[in-house]
Amino acid sequence: MPARRKYSKLFKACIKCKYLVPLDTPRCPVCGSENFTENWSGIVIVVDMEKSDIAKMLDIKVPGRYAIRLGT
Repeated sequence: MPARRKYSKLFKACIKCKYLVPLDTPRCPVCGSENFTENWSGIVIVVDMEKSDIAKMLDIKVPGRYAIRLGT
């Protein structure tokens, strides 16, 4: 099974900040939003925002898993 299908069945993405949370999470721990989608693709995992050029490009301030693209 491709990795993206495995992850997409375990997580949903916050529509506001793209943070990935378990399906049973009611509120995003990063931005506080309650709006999520299960239609997302791509994943980036940020461990150290200070050293990560990707985190700077995506304006990520909190370490964790983020979706790259949200579906409509």
